[in-house]
Amino acid sequence: MKYAGVNTKRFYNIDWQTYRDGALSAKTKEMLGLVSSLVLRCDDCVMYHLVRCFEEGVTDAELEETLSVGLIVGGSITIPHLRRAWQAWDEMKTIGFDEKPEAHSHD
Repeated sequence: MKYAGVNTKRFYNIDWQTYRDGALSAKTKEMLGLVSSLVLRCDDCVMYHLVRCFEEGVTDAELEETLSVGLIVGGSITIPHLRRAWQAWDEMKTIGFDEKPEAHSHD
């Protein structure tokens, strides 16, 4: 955030505060963020929330249901994003967080 001004820093703070535990758990909020990102078809956002879901202990079954909600809301146009999300999820489970999942390819 070297070049971030006060307004950008304020926005980032609101974002950080929003995803903390509250009436809804941080885990639930990250799954909601993932659905929203999937529907908006933002791969960077999907990846961010996917990593956060992994960090929050989301299970494979919970992820499948979460992504299914995104598919129903967003329609078939989200399928390529779902595929990339599952590939990244598998990579995270294999390599952990030391490396970015998209930096690896599986043939």
